[in-house]
Parts: sequence; structure tokens; C-alpha cells
Amino acid sequence: MLPKGANLQKIHNGKKTYAITPHLPGGFIKPDVLEKYAHVARKYNGILKLTSAQRIMITGLKAEDIEAIWQELGMQPAMGFANCVRSVKICPGIAFCKRGKQDSIKLGLELDKRYIKKEMPSRMKMGVSGCPNSCAESVIKDVGVIGTDEGWDVYVGGSAGSHPRLADKLITGLNYEDTLRVIDIIVRYYQKNADIERVGQFIDRIGFEKFQKDILAEFHNSADVSDAPAKPLSAGEQIVPMPGGLTEGNLVFGDRISEASVIADIIRVYPQTVPVLREFGMGCLGCPSATGEALEKAAEIHGIDVKELITSLNKVVCKE
Repeated sequence: MLPKGANLQKIHNGKKTYAITPHLPGGFIKPDVLEKYAHVARKYNGILKLTSAQRIMITGLKAEDIEAIWQELGMQPAMGFANCVRSVKICPGIAFCKRGKQDSIKLGLELDKRYIKKEMPSRMKMGVSGCPNSCAESVIKDVGVIGTDEGWDVYVGGSAGSHPRLADKLITGLNYEDTLRVIDIIVRYYQKNADIERVGQFIDRIGFEKFQKDILAEFHNSADVSDAPAKPLSAGEQIVPMPGGLTEGNLVFGDRISEASVIADIIRVYPQTVPVLREFGMGCLGCPSATGEALEKAAEIHGIDVKELITSLNKVVCKE
């Protein structure tokens, strides 16, 4: 059983080590809290790691120590769905940077308050950059905003990972309130219409022209927003592999799941397997690695008995 509020980091000679990553909005931390981090890491032989999401991970921990560590930090375990808003990365903006055009800290902290840990079809990352230097890497975020002299430019569909994708520019020159409003429309549209896929994959599937048209129609109150054309899979229908898309393997409806089955294919062809995968500790079903990772490899990474997992999955698929 995965310790509450922890992630499995490594398995070495059969021994598992874990990490915890308390939430730090915008990467801001008070000195007394930082001192707690150092005390806990020292006491439990952990290592402090500054993450790309502006947080401080404590890694190299034992499962039996996790609960006590959260108590000593005086924090609630950082819980959330695997497929949720993972981070809102914020640059210094006009508050601390001479190049800042807009107040990225104000906007970023508001986005963090509204969306962090909210469940999504897949993982989602946001970036808020106060100027076109884009220090928050906004063009490789699912939703990114960049400040200019005219206001905020909003980008959608960026990601890094095994299939990197630069974001598409959705709309430009917005004020603070309108930026929050259009992001809310984007999030709701994505939640309503997407499969287990990143925003960029969703856009590539339905087309950026449609995505932009539907978002801006609601934003400008000019038309009703139509549903994205995501038809449910019919019996016997084959999935056409798409490079960098949701599926890259050869699994089709009616096939039994095997060690070589690709994670993304399994959840696309047999969505009823998602609860089973989560029960076994495979929560990151929207992770870019899932687009090409075989079940055997994923089970090895998570320290799961692949044969037991396959048996449970096929029971759901074949109703054995």
C-alpha cells in the first residue's frame, strides 16, 4: 500500500524509497517552514530536491516514516488525483523583476488557489510569465500566459516529455479579469470533452481551429459551444495509432491484455480498466510516458506483480 501523501521513487535490491512534495504556491516559503524541511530531512536521512514545479521534495524516505514526517512538518499530506492540475509555475513578474510587464505573482497565486489538485481528464500544468522571456516556461504548459505591454497572451496545449509540443496562441491582450475568465472556460471545456489525454493531445485530436472557435465563442458570448467530436468506441472498431497521441500500440477491442499491451491503449480501448490500474497504484494514467509504455515495464517501475495485474485487468475486460 502506498503511504499516504507519498510517491514511490525508487526500488533498489527489493527496497522501496519514497518522496513527499508539500505544496508551495509559487515556490514561496517562510524561513521557519524551510527550517522544518531541513530538520525532517536530517532526522530521516532524506535528501532535499528543488523541483521544476517550484516545490521542495524530500526524497529517499522509508514508508514507515511518512506519516510521522507529515506530522513533524505540521502539514496535511499533499493529496490529489493523479490526473489533476499538478502545478502553477510563476515567474517574479513586476513585483521582483525589472523586465516584468504584468503582475505574474498575483495572477499565478489566484490560478493556484482556484485549480491546484482539481481533477482533470489528464495531468495539467500551468505557467504564468510576466514578460515574453517566459521564465515560467509558459509555452510548454497545458495552459500558459505571458505578459506583454498590452496585457496577457493565453497559450494552450504545450507539454514537454517524450512527445514535446509547443503551445498554440489562443488569444492576446487580455486584462486580469478576462484572463481568469478565459482560463476558466478552457478548463471547463477540457473537463467536459477530453479523454484521458493532455490538452495538446486533445487539441490535435479535434483540431485547434475548433478548439479556439468554441472557447472564444463562449468568451465573447457569440454562440453556443458545441461538444468536441469524441465518439465512444464501438465493438470491433480498431484504434488507429497516432504518433505522440493517446495510443501508439496495436490493442483493439476484443483482444486480451498482455504484458506487451501499451498503457494508453488499454485505457483507450477498455476504459473500464482505469479503476483497476489505480487500485494497483498506477495513478498517472495521463502521463506522457503512458503513450508508449508497455504494461510489463510500468509494473516493474511501480513494483507491481505484472501477472496479478494482468489477471485483474482481463477479469474486467472479459468478465471472467
